[in-house]
Amino acid sequence: MSDIEITLPDGSKQPAAAGTSAIEVARRISPRLADAAIVARVNGELYDLTRPIESDATVQILTAKDREALEVYRHSTAHLLAAAVLELYPETKLGIGPPIDNGFYYDFDRATPFTPEDLEKIEQKMWEIQKRHLPYERIYTKKDDGLRKYGDAWMKCELITERAGEVFSEYTLGPHFIDFCRGPHVPDTSKIKAFKLLSIAGAYWKGDEHNKQLQRIYGTAFFTPKELEEYLKQVEEAKKRDHRKLGRELDLFSIQELAGPGLIFFHPKGGMIRKLLEDWMRDQYLRRGYSLVYTPHVARFDLWKTSGHANFYAGNMFSRMELDDAEYQLKPMNCPFHILIYKDRQHSYRDLPVRLGELGTVYRYERSGVLAGLFRVRGFTQDDAHIFCTPEQIEDEVVACLQFAVDTLTTYGFHQYEAELSTWDGGASGKYDGTPDQWQVGENALRRATERLNIKAKVVPDEAAFYGPKIDMKLVDAIGRPWQLSTVQFDFTLPRRFELEYIGEDGKAHQPVMVHRALYGSIERFFGILIEHYAGAFPVWLAPVQAIVLPITDRQTEYARGVRKTLEEAGIRAAIDDRSEKVNLKIREAQMQKIPYMLVVGDREQQNGQVAVRNRKHGDQGAQSLDAFLDGIRQLIETKAVSE
Repeated sequence: MSDIEITLPDGSKQPAAAGTSAIEVARRISPRLADAAIVARVNGELYDLTRPIESDATVQILTAKDREALEVYRHSTAHLLAAAVLELYPETKLGIGPPIDNGFYYDFDRATPFTPEDLEKIEQKMWEIQKRHLPYERIYTKKDDGLRKYGDAWMKCELITERAGEVFSEYTLGPHFIDFCRGPHVPDTSKIKAFKLLSIAGAYWKGDEHNKQLQRIYGTAFFTPKELEEYLKQVEEAKKRDHRKLGRELDLFSIQELAGPGLIFFHPKGGMIRKLLEDWMRDQYLRRGYSLVYTPHVARFDLWKTSGHANFYAGNMFSRMELDDAEYQLKPMNCPFHILIYKDRQHSYRDLPVRLGELGTVYRYERSGVLAGLFRVRGFTQDDAHIFCTPEQIEDEVVACLQFAVDTLTTYGFHQYEAELSTWDGGASGKYDGTPDQWQVGENALRRATERLNIKAKVVPDEAAFYGPKIDMKLVDAIGRPWQLSTVQFDFTLPRRFELEYIGEDGKAHQPVMVHRALYGSIERFFGILIEHYAGAFPVWLAPVQAIVLPITDRQTEYARGVRKTLEEAGIRAAIDDRSEKVNLKIREAQMQKIPYMLVVGDREQQNGQVAVRNRKHGDQGAQSLDAFLDGIRQLIETKAVSE
């Protein structure tokens, strides 16, 4: 066998025989590395540790420290799940089983529904297989042979027909399991140390409700039992904080079946919180040099042809409607409307930047199977703004947008966040608009802006918007979950499509560049995140009811009503529970409604002109004068404190 050269991450080189595997390379470096190895990166491609390397290559051994290794580990655990299902229920047909953000799933076609008891059996069988140290063996099959072999396994045949080359890879795991799969995988089942099956759900084949419904088993896997235990605790905490559950219990919002899925109804308490979110954002617009605008909900379809959304975004748009003069379209975006406002009059370079802001409601088609409470909806309101500026101003404007995003996060109590810079694919796919020079200018401007604010941004290739690169800000909530929130997007395409101009210092017409910017992302989704972050116990300044007055007996009812009136006149959102019920019941119900302050009044408080203050978190705070209570609660509201 001829010699090849292996280049390691530190630049050192090793001679090796052709056909050497990555695990052999790892053993030469150190036995400890070989033991920790999960998968390898060979010339930029992920490889099984046992896959032969036939020519000169750069080789990196990935371990539990690497995110890609975790994805491979979870993918292998999904195969372990499928192998267990086939051993227990051999009539089952296999769909797909990819890794996902927090684990993995596998789709199955089986006449009998899986039950929670089945999950326990399947998980037990997975551990039995794990102990056998079965290898994940990669084999190669000709396409025609594969189609014959899979026979009535209709999903696999469909995937092979659509995706396989003339020769494709499969993976086996024991005598019963074989799967059309690109891999890679861990070497054998003994590498899988910690996993848990979580739930069963329905899922349409390929996510299309017109296709057959399958059974999807969700699970998660981690490198160590400790990591798994921590995650399961987080899952349990997340269930308690589920915004759909709390939304019902706290009477914040609903989704009405008669109106249709994905459309949100804000109830009075939720409406108050929404008002506070919107008021804060509009105030910030005005303080930061934005002009407020309002635009329609529909427009002629021709507008979306001009903007490019008709081509690049058609799958997310609702069906068009016929009106007297033309076809009309519910807007999926606000940007073309803001462009029309900019274009309505001529601008000088002295006018720029022009910053237009709107809380505009948009409508996007989402399949019913992916709708999820406030997080995935069909109609939602974006805190949308578009900035028109000169090329020289773009970097400063992006810096200001990013600072605005950070200020938004910290105002609402989020102090941990991550950033991602999404770039294009160099034009390879044809799905992006613009020239390489324009993309380079945009990506460089965004990169420099993050550097100026000392924001570390992870580069994510091929995830840009069709019209330009973008920066996404991801907050981390109270239980450690990341949420994609604010986005700042560079756009050189729409100004060209709409022939936007400004008159420069030279007296000639020039094309402005444009920044798209949304900080809440959408009111609905941000509201859902807030519910879960605070477990429904909103900070005092956001709480729909900030204080409730609780008379102990009917003798204090009039005094309690006077206290409530004083609170309301002072700008405090107050309520009263003057039912003829025991005060402990009233306290318990107010506590369940997560009202920040309960003001209990009995004979003593009435005689002394006081209130007995009870905090939802800290309990009894003692008797206070009403003025003293007002001073304290006003301080919390004015400073937007996130804890009492």
